Amino acid sequence: MTTAKIRTDARIDLHTHSLRSDGRGTPAQVMREAAAAGLDVVALTDHDTTAGWQEAAEEADRLGIGFVPGIEVTSRVQRNVAHKFTVHMLAYLPDPNHPELAQMLNDSVESRHRRLQEITERLSEDYDINWEHVQEVLADGKVGGRPAIADAMIARGILSAREPFFKIVTQGTKYYVPNRGVPETVDAVRAIRSAGGVPVLAHPMARGAGPRPGDPMPRAHFVELIEAGVAGFETGHRDVAPHVTEWLEQLAFEFDLVTTGSSDYHGTGKQNRLGEHTTSVRSFERILEQATSANVPLLLPHSVLAG
Repeated sequence: MTTAKIRTDARIDLHTHSLRSDGRGTPAQVMREAAAAGLDVVALTDHDTTAGWQEAAEEADRLGIGFVPGIEVTSRVQRNVAHKFTVHMLAYLPDPNHPELAQMLNDSVESRHRRLQEITERLSEDYDINWEHVQEVLADGKVGGRPAIADAMIARGILSAREPFFKIVTQGTKYYVPNRGVPETVDAVRAIRSAGGVPVLAHPMARGAGPRPGDPMPRAHFVELIEAGVAGFETGHRDVAPHVTEWLEQLAFEFDLVTTGSSDYHGTGKQNRLGEHTTSVRSFERILEQATSANVPLLLPHSVLAG
């Protein structure tokens, strides 16, 4: 897309969320908070939607900071594995109107809503909550995720915060429903590339999902993703263990991939802080070099450019 050179001291955070998915602030508010945190470039990467791009870009332009349009694409490894598992793929600078990607996102959103409805029905057996209550939360255009049910339960006075919800509705409980209607991970990678975007694996093996220190790492799985077109890994993330980060950085070096660092910011009241991890200027420049779509609202003001 561009060979722009970025200021060597630029602070870059490539993973944030707004209330268009499961964040707490508007897209414009996220940009204001990013500027207040001293960031020079920020990506909005809501789950399976581009709905916040225009608002975020307009506010970033007003503030004089760089804006990178992104999506956190939900996928699921299903082929050739004993146990299926969810993988989140950060897609930077894809064409939102590309037919394959647009259909994939639409199918994912519909699947999310079916999943939320089933979870809500299970919860309704024991809690004073129903699908209409959740729909009220979703009415402002949010892409459905479990936080929407949590917010509905908070509004009903059942919970006082989101955090307890994720202990009630977690894998292994009777309320949990897996997200089955999302794309296969390799297919998601290829669709992002077809749309001119750059796929980077979000928080790989986070929250203890990967092998323990000293255990074999899933090299074959990662090589398959690399062969499909993955550009790199989000290694700087509060939920990625140090031994996982070290292994991923070695793998990235071996295959000449990028590594990124991000906050995965979801708004005030959450532990993640804007800029707590950042992406190097060189990795960001390499992402820009690989993007091929011109149909995205990338914003790189003179203040973030070198020279």
